[in-house]
Amino acid sequence: MIIGIIPARYGSTRFPGKPLADIGGKSMIQRVLEQANQATSLSKIVVATDDDRIAEAVRQLGGEAIMTRTDHPSGTDRCWEAYYRLVEDGEIDDDSSNYVINIQGDEPFLDPAQIDELAAILDGTVELATQMTSVDSAELLHDPKEAKITVNERNEALYFSRSPIPYLWRVDPAEWHKHHAYHRHVGLYAYRADILGKITELPPSPLEQAESLEQLRWLEAGYRIKLVETNYQTPSVDDPADIEKALRSLQ
Repeated sequence: MIIGIIPARYGSTRFPGKPLADIGGKSMIQRVLEQANQATSLSKIVVATDDDRIAEAVRQLGGEAIMTRTDHPSGTDRCWEAYYRLVEDGEIDDDSSNYVINIQGDEPFLDPAQIDELAAILDGTVELATQMTSVDSAELLHDPKEAKITVNERNEALYFSRSPIPYLWRVDPAEWHKHHAYHRHVGLYAYRADILGKITELPPSPLEQAESLEQLRWLEAGYRIKLVETNYQTPSVDDPADIEKALRSLQ
């Protein structure tokens, strides 16, 4: 069973109330739900929130909302609480081979096929999975807001970094992307249920704190992260100005 969980907290520092923001006549959370509902691989979809206003909006749309704590440090932790509550309430079986896909609540134009292509590799042996896409410009490659990835021959992550990796010796950094197949992270995550429970118990790790990348905590603890290459690149909404950018990108 693959459960889609959409973490949606109200108190965003840069954009309070973001899940309820109007985007072209629909709320952000409505758009995310509509896209997720078109994925064919999900057995169940729930919104994990910390706010009654978001929960009520979801229920009015015919969706299922689960109330979670307000103090979760990440969407991963919120996903685990929501999953655990589904098990406790008897809505799903407590099966360690279940998977959870963390569907970002700030990507209102997520393509459903992107969810399905990640779900396609969840065969029971995969512990954690996420996506990557090619880097085709020096601007993207050297942008510290974009996490870059190196992988092994099995497409498992070796490292994530805000710096371009690998370093190309004796090549102009402006030309690196022309001489090596670089990839950057696309933040759709899948977790096997037993692994999800374990990684939420891990303390912050030195590499995670250095790069401010949560997934490095999992790598440092010895977990394997499978990468799926995707061609889907949908805009996220981090602040109000991103709404117009996202709408323009679809025109």
